[in-house]
Parts: sequence; C-alpha cells; structure tokens
Amino acid sequence: MLKFFVNRLVLFSLFIFFPVLVSAQDSESDILFLKIQELEIEIANLRNDVEAQNYLIEKLIKESVKKDEDIDSSDSIDSDIADEVYRFDGINDSQSIDEIYNEAIKALGNEDYASAQKLLTYLINSFSDPEKLPLSLFWLGEIEFSSGNFDVSKSYYIQLISSYENHWRVPLAHKKIGDIFLKQGDIKMAKEKYRFVVREFPNNPASSMSLQSIEDME
Repeated sequence: MLKFFVNRLVLFSLFIFFPVLVSAQDSESDILFLKIQELEIEIANLRNDVEAQNYLIEKLIKESVKKDEDIDSSDSIDSDIADEVYRFDGINDSQSIDEIYNEAIKALGNEDYASAQKLLTYLINSFSDPEKLPLSLFWLGEIEFSSGNFDVSKSYYIQLISSYENHWRVPLAHKKIGDIFLKQGDIKMAKEKYRFVVREFPNNPASSMSLQSIEDME
C-alpha cells in the first residue's frame, strides 16, 4: 500500500512540475534566441563599420598617391639627391628642411662628407630658413676645411658672417677664418682674427678658443 502511494506521489509531482520545466526550457530558448539576434545585429554593424573604414583608408591612399605624383612631377631635386628618396610638401616646409638637415648631420657623423655636402648644398639652394641655412653654410665650411680646401672653406664662413651677422655661429666662423690663415702660414692675419674674436665676442666660447690659439702660437 505504501509503495502504491509513493508511486502516485511521484506521478503527481511530475504532472505538476513538468510544465514548469518545459516552460523554463522554453524561456531559456527564447533568451538564447534573442541573444543570437543581438549578436547578428552587432556583427552586421561591425561589418558596416569595417567597410566604411576600408573605404576611407582606400580614399586616403589614393589621395596620398596622387599628391606624391603631383610632387614628383614638379620636383626639381638634383638627380643625386633624388636617389635619397626625399619628398617635399613645399619650398619652405619646415618638416622637409629639418629632414634634409638632420640627414646631412647624420652623414657628417658617419664621415660620409660627400652625401652631407650634397644635402647641405641642396638645402641652401632650395630653401629659406634663418636657422638651418647659416648652420648649413658653417658645416659646408667645415667639410671644405677638413679636406684642405681652405679658400672654399673661407668663402662659406664669410657668406655666413655677411648674410647672418646675428647668428650664434658667427663668432666661431670668425675663429675658423683665423684657423685658415694659420693653416696657410699667415701668422699675422691669424693673430689679428683671433684677437678680433676675443674683443668682439668676449662671452662666447669662440673667444676662449681664440685665446688658446694665440697662446699656442706664442
């Protein structure tokens, strides 16, 4: 008898809770279906975003290529410099000036004086910059000085002094002219130039260097 009641109770429980279980499973299925729909919508939106980004990227690439072609067609860079693959946006574009100057200084550091000379000469002939041009003249003077071309070296220093008299490299340019006189054996003119530097630029490091050169000569 007890077994009979237990079986009836189990059957009753299943009858009561089975719809609940089925209902719970249906609810979970609905939730899962909604989540799948949301994911599909998100994927579609992402696909649209990617397509839009790809369109913009392709457009930018085409515009960039066209710009480079326009620059190349009107570029007057010397063929030797063109081999360095420089591109310039404008005749006085500061980024282009800095790029050339920095490459020239890098070449100097690597003792590649021929490349440095070409780059500095191109910068002087093609751009207008109150800081980089006098520096370029100075370094061209240094290159020629190191090569023993003293007259050419002097011409660069003189051009720096006459064209940019207030530039901070002017005192050292005067001192370097004194060095050229000394190299050429003109002791009198060398001393006069060193004394000029000491007198006119007493607080500049070139003054101390000139004093040292005078002491070494005596």
